[in-house]
Amino acid sequence: MERTNSIQLDSFELTLGDIAEADLDALHALSMSVGWPHRAEDWQIVRELGRGVVARDAIGRVLGSAMWFNYAPDFAIFGMVITSPRLQMLGAGRWMMDHLLAQTGSRAIGLNATRSARRLYESLGFVAERTVYQCNGDAVVPPDGSLPPATRLRALTRDDLDEIAALDLAAYNAGRTPVLAHLLEVSKGVALVRGDRIAAFSLCRRFGRGHVIGPVVAANDDDAIAVTRPHVAEHAGTFLRLDTRQKSGAFPEFLALSGLPVYDTVTSMSLRRPWLVEEKGGETPIIYALASQALG
Repeated sequence: MERTNSIQLDSFELTLGDIAEADLDALHALSMSVGWPHRAEDWQIVRELGRGVVARDAIGRVLGSAMWFNYAPDFAIFGMVITSPRLQMLGAGRWMMDHLLAQTGSRAIGLNATRSARRLYESLGFVAERTVYQCNGDAVVPPDGSLPPATRLRALTRDDLDEIAALDLAAYNAGRTPVLAHLLEVSKGVALVRGDRIAAFSLCRRFGRGHVIGPVVAANDDDAIAVTRPHVAEHAGTFLRLDTRQKSGAFPEFLALSGLPVYDTVTSMSLRRPWLVEEKGGETPIIYALASQALG
């Protein structure tokens, strides 16, 4: 498809615009049209962290969106790729993706694909890597558990940014310091301290129908559970969500016992080079919970 700033799809004449200039209520209505839970406030967070495009019809309605988040000169994440149901299967998604690929140049790309969008991404050369399990529900008081030996929990502060960014870099293999700095401002954070260093951390913020826990970065299940449990306990009786690539083991078992069973799945995919860090175990930190499906 030729890359132009306007296109005729069936009876729709679409024009491409900057997502930074789109009305938040219009973006909220777009995500609601496909059953996504994002509030206007959630849209504002991703707009402040990334850039992208919207597709408008002849009377200015927002009927599509696509965003990218610049994590490194050679790597970016795509997210918030939405096409109004009335435009699905007409090529609007491919049109917007072509523009994102042009904007990001030769960067390697990662994204989390819904089942409905996976065929589009495969047609563009994206390769599936791993499954993401969306775990959510009305949280219950989690099972009692002791902290790992010689550790303690404390609240995260702004002063911890450099230390948690270093842990996140080792787990994610791309620098997300601006993302973490922003999320720290709107989240409650928990750190697991071993000796005088942060060994694991988690953030929890308002999102959609309730709250979302993420990211969670830890080197093992016990540490990940330790920094996740306080958020589950605090929000027991309310809607809570966590997105993880952990298919089995103590961590997903803990989530299920906490009222957060698997609700849905998406697929992490990559273009030009593999995205995800191989999980080797030991003392190397890994991503136990995504910041969000859009942010990775």
